[in-house]
Amino acid sequence: MIRILVLLLCLGLAGHAHAQGGFDADALAKLQAEAIDFMVPRTMEPVSPGQLALWGLGGLTGIDPGLTVVARDRKAALLARGRVVFETPMPGADPVAWGQVAAGLTAAAWQISPAMRRLGQAAIAKILFDEMLAHLDPYSRYIPPIEAMSDRDRRAGHAGIGIGLGRAGSNTVAREVVMGSPAAKAGVYPGATILWIDGRGALGRDPATVEAMLNGPEGTEVEIGWRTREGTSRVAIVTRAMVPPETVYPRRSGDVLILQITGFSQTTDQHVAQAVFDNSRAFRPLKGIVLDLRGNRGGLLRVAVATADIFLTAGVVVRSAGRAAEANRIWVSDKDEMAKGLPMAVLIDGGTASAAEVLAAALTDRGRAIAIGSSTFGKGVVQTIDPLPDGGELFLTWSRLLAPKGWPIQSLGVMPQVCTSLGEESLRRQLGALAAGQWVLRDAVSAHRAARAPMTPDQIVSIRERCPGADPRESDLAVAQALVENPVSHSAALFERMAEE
Repeated sequence: MIRILVLLLCLGLAGHAHAQGGFDADALAKLQAEAIDFMVPRTMEPVSPGQLALWGLGGLTGIDPGLTVVARDRKAALLARGRVVFETPMPGADPVAWGQVAAGLTAAAWQISPAMRRLGQAAIAKILFDEMLAHLDPYSRYIPPIEAMSDRDRRAGHAGIGIGLGRAGSNTVAREVVMGSPAAKAGVYPGATILWIDGRGALGRDPATVEAMLNGPEGTEVEIGWRTREGTSRVAIVTRAMVPPETVYPRRSGDVLILQITGFSQTTDQHVAQAVFDNSRAFRPLKGIVLDLRGNRGGLLRVAVATADIFLTAGVVVRSAGRAAEANRIWVSDKDEMAKGLPMAVLIDGGTASAAEVLAAALTDRGRAIAIGSSTFGKGVVQTIDPLPDGGELFLTWSRLLAPKGWPIQSLGVMPQVCTSLGEESLRRQLGALAAGQWVLRDAVSAHRAARAPMTPDQIVSIRERCPGADPRESDLAVAQALVENPVSHSAALFERMAEE
């Protein structure tokens, strides 16, 4: 009798959720059905609609430990402290039907659990998704509506003039100016003190307030006054634009160009190309280029590919491999190459991830650069986004990235040709060998490049332990600069040279 009563209550709740102001089972059913239908053909490994729904329903126990969802005798049942309080037949492979099952079981839990009702439906929906996606991979995730809106705005950028602000004493100064931004075109340089904006004084104001004064709708104008580092006052009317954050910080050390790349935004490749072009025309010719990707967590994959294309001739940059046909792609470089013939090095560490690993892998696999540092983070997957009925977004991992030689970036990461995470003695031994035209890590890197997906955790550990991931070392940059200036040492560590022998 108790089971029948709860069943009736749950069915009534599902049919009259809006009228009762309680749990909206219809909305949850549509949300679950849309997500499951999107995921089934696209997950990295095959999974059924029922498995996805039941994984998600496991999250109910996390909300209320007295609740459990089990599948038995072709039925999905909700147990409250071990007793069945609601059950429903399990459908076949229909995502819509499984969305209804998930909603019905959750509605039943809502009816009998104060913890569920205290939490609220939006939080419950997120928990169901978190539990579902946790069974797939570390990166697939559900973003709730409000957070998704903010995330979309962040990805799009904001309308401003391209100045990063900081404080100097009581005043606000331009800490950095985005290359090619409205501010840069107006002649604003780092170190400039912002005096006024649209007639309103900026002296003494904090950077956040000054930034708010500078930003506004795209296409509108703002008049700014500033004082240069040399003490000259300047005025300009600047048109606001959507300005991606600056990610490229070039500098020269002697005859070596060092490009610190902190991420991959919409303009990263353009700014790298501009820096190489400008320094190639300098009075003193370049002897080498160092890309510093330490701590770079990634960004736009297509921009990382475009950055690799700057330094490569025609060939493969990276491949993606997944179950869905549209998840399988090959990104290539064209025949043009900047800085042709200049030795290159790439600095990497345990914080180098995602798109940054794609760039490092392409340059080293193709024999264009040597990598120095430690094994990278190992995030080599591609995600696709599904806008959901509630305004949220589902980020689903649907393919893995493969380096030009075919090895998987995911979990394995990029192994450097010169490892600095094994201590000073090991580094001295490696550099001494390279100076003599020999390469200590030849076998380790060769085994790494020969790896193929899928790999077991033990296989990954056995490869990565030859140069474990670590934080950057102060000496890394000096090592890179010395190697690009030494043709014998640089050539000895190129992977393509090893492959040809």
